[in-house]
Amino acid sequence: MSSVQDQFGPSAHAYATFSYHASGPDLPVIVDAAGLTGVELVLDVATGAGHTALACAPRAARVVAIDLTPAMLETAADLAASRRVGNIAFREADAAQLPFDDGCFDAVTCRVAAHHFADVRRVVDEVRRVLRPGGRFVVADTVAPEDAAADTFLNAIELLRDPSHVRDYRGSEWLRMLRGAGFEAEMVYRMVLALDGADWVARQRTPPEKVAVIRRLLAEAPAPIRAAFEIRDEPWGFSQPIAVIRAVKPA
Repeated sequence: MSSVQDQFGPSAHAYATFSYHASGPDLPVIVDAAGLTGVELVLDVATGAGHTALACAPRAARVVAIDLTPAMLETAADLAASRRVGNIAFREADAAQLPFDDGCFDAVTCRVAAHHFADVRRVVDEVRRVLRPGGRFVVADTVAPEDAAADTFLNAIELLRDPSHVRDYRGSEWLRMLRGAGFEAEMVYRMVLALDGADWVARQRTPPEKVAVIRRLLAEAPAPIRAAFEIRDEPWGFSQPIAVIRAVKPA
């Protein structure tokens, strides 16, 4: 089993019920940015508990939702069934090796998952391949600040919390990456997510010794870092920047 499956299989229920994943303000932004009119075939990459696929379903003809973790797919399918949503197909698949023909999707979405991809550029290339000309790729993810020190700080505590974390990319990195792959890309939304520290580490079952290191890093962070991430002491926590980026495959 991959590290991603190891990490997220036991956490599937927590991600189904976490308020941000279930109803974050970026969800309607993603659906709007995908330009859905009711006739599209949509691919949701790394669907997790299925919230993005469920948000897209009422405005699409059909949604295919993929994930590497069977427990996540089971949770997502149960959630869809409970809501009587019948136009989503759930499938186990790797974002870096999409099992679909060239140009078969009108839109592709990916929400708060790309920071786990071992080879994000390969995923971007695969998304471009399966999109039809004029198709939209909408990615939402935690983004690192442009400041190098703040970037390093965020990625350090993310990795301590979750060993499957690879990188929170800067917004500028995302735009360069997408444009370099041949997309026309723009950032369409930014938000800040206030995190309760205890809940944040509990969702990933972070070992106590690593939680202690995270808390020490937060407590001893210099003033500019404390301000950048709105670090709070009691109850402990901080705020994470999230961005939604739309990339269009030229017609």
